[in-house]
Amino acid sequence: MENSIKYKIIVLSGKGGVGKSTVATNLAVGLALNGLDVGLMDIDIHGPNIPKMLGIEGSRVQGRDGRIIPVSYGESLKVMSIGFLIPEEDDPVIWRGPLKMNLIRQFVEQTDWGNLDYLVIDSPPGTGDEPLSAVQSFKGLNGAIVVTTPQDVSLLDSKKAINFARALNIPILGIIENMSGFICPHCGEVTEIFKSGGGERISLEMNVPFLGKIPIEPQIVTSSDEGKPYVYFYNRLKSASIFEDIVNRVRATLEEI
Repeated sequence: MENSIKYKIIVLSGKGGVGKSTVATNLAVGLALNGLDVGLMDIDIHGPNIPKMLGIEGSRVQGRDGRIIPVSYGESLKVMSIGFLIPEEDDPVIWRGPLKMNLIRQFVEQTDWGNLDYLVIDSPPGTGDEPLSAVQSFKGLNGAIVVTTPQDVSLLDSKKAINFARALNIPILGIIENMSGFICPHCGEVTEIFKSGGGERISLEMNVPFLGKIPIEPQIVTSSDEGKPYVYFYNRLKSASIFEDIVNRVRATLEEI
């Protein structure tokens, strides 16, 4: 059975540690909460954090008729990650490039997603072999989202991620500035630990849409560690409402709704 996927989105970052997997997870869950059928593919071979963030790290994929059956999360989300194939979650993946490329191609070509409205691809950081292999394996990616933090070093690398997408003819849906100010859980005051506004400045400079600024809230860290996506379990957070707006903007761009 061939997969039928309407929209394929890849989430990129120029460097690690900017919260790309958190964004990819909550984007996929946010789309599923809109009643859509969604797939989430984790191709970060060395740091597959998606299973942990969804609380399904003990799950294992199944095979059927030569196809890989992804793990279900609720009724509307399917998940694929190398984390489901590692015997112990703290086992390192010590592979050279060709093995990693073959695994990504296998994920792309043999995963039985069925019919999906959206497939969200969580790419490893940077612009190297893994994201390149994913882009080349998929035919017709519909868009890329670039995640950055406000620091200058992250903003510089986010430009590289934007140019990477452009070089491969992937439409850029926008840039998200993550960790944009810390919200005190007691008084609500915002402290700009890593500065703020850099993502919006880069979006203007690079002529790409700016999707929003997601602040640091303690519950976001808690939700990731507990395997509870904050857009669902902590939907009263300011971050969750901002992310809901991001989901709506992404849908409006792709579906013209």
